[in-house]
Amino acid sequence: MSPTSSTRPAEPTVLDDVRGTVTELMTRHRVPGLTVAVTGPDRLLAARGYGYADLATRRPATADTGYPWFSMSKIATATVAMRLADEDRLDLDAPVCDLVPRFAARSGEQPRVRQLLDHTAGAGNPLPVRWVLPADAPEAEVDAVVRRVSARHDRPTRPAGAPARYSNLGYLVLAEVLATVTGERFTDHVRRVLLQPAGMTATGYAHRPGAEYATGYVRLPRPLTPVLRAVLPSGIVGDRHGEQVALRPFRVAGAGYGGLVGTATDAARLLRLHLAEGTIDGTRVLTAGSARAMRTIATPGRPFDLGLGWFRRPADRHATPGFVEHWGTGGGFWNAMRLYPDLGLGVVVMANTTRAYDHHALMTAVVDAVTR
Repeated sequence: MSPTSSTRPAEPTVLDDVRGTVTELMTRHRVPGLTVAVTGPDRLLAARGYGYADLATRRPATADTGYPWFSMSKIATATVAMRLADEDRLDLDAPVCDLVPRFAARSGEQPRVRQLLDHTAGAGNPLPVRWVLPADAPEAEVDAVVRRVSARHDRPTRPAGAPARYSNLGYLVLAEVLATVTGERFTDHVRRVLLQPAGMTATGYAHRPGAEYATGYVRLPRPLTPVLRAVLPSGIVGDRHGEQVALRPFRVAGAGYGGLVGTATDAARLLRLHLAEGTIDGTRVLTAGSARAMRTIATPGRPFDLGLGWFRRPADRHATPGFVEHWGTGGGFWNAMRLYPDLGLGVVVMANTTRAYDHHALMTAVVDAVTR
């Protein structure tokens, strides 16, 4: 896994000090490629790629390699929702069905917008393995998949206010809420009020022409390759490289819950915004109160305790230093980004492997290197 990009921009020793940890982790978990970025509230401290973005061509992972964000996209969605609340354009305590009539409980209390954010709205969480299309699929096809999913899962499945259960569907509904409130296509609004002001120029809801993206890999025995082809939509499963099966570039149908694709350095810019209480490069995107509310873990749940966006595993409630995080996982990729508010640090790890790896050990090593 030896190829690496140059570290950028400012402090080469920060990630030099964790090279051994990264190499050991990638070898142990058989991770093809990985990018790490670490940031403070006012600047990126360092970013580096390790291993390979593509095994067939031996193209190295770099600081600028793009990855599907999957559920890390929820932090962008939640940030935009909270911004609309800051502007008094969105009432977080409004019934969801006032804005998206199909999402109405048959009895009892109606779910509130706030409950979509913290996963207590009672939305189900079906496995989204087929909610993907080839990367060049037109918007009309993406929209058609979203409509089918929404029609199939059109109501809450549990009472609103029940213990939190993580839900992709809830954020699919939240994106509809935001589109209704703004009168804009959800993806256009997020670009205009968040991605562009935050300088996240390498990230969006579709692959950018000419940009380099990591190839996703699924590690599984050769006899199971036909099963993978049957499970995923046509055109997604590519060639085998040893024990790894490549996935062809794809896009997620469901921008609000998992549709962003872009770089770890752009994810670090989103972390910067939250570390700086809603501002980045002198531009205020979010009020400080809303930034704090997003990371205040007030709702116990399963498998995470939740704020209005960020989460934390119950096992990490008493971790020192304290942190909140969000993962982004799916076919071919496993990502995480984490805020350490008391330290003023954020760490992003993005990798082209389907299986989980010890991201906690890696992030801890990065924080130790920065703070020692």
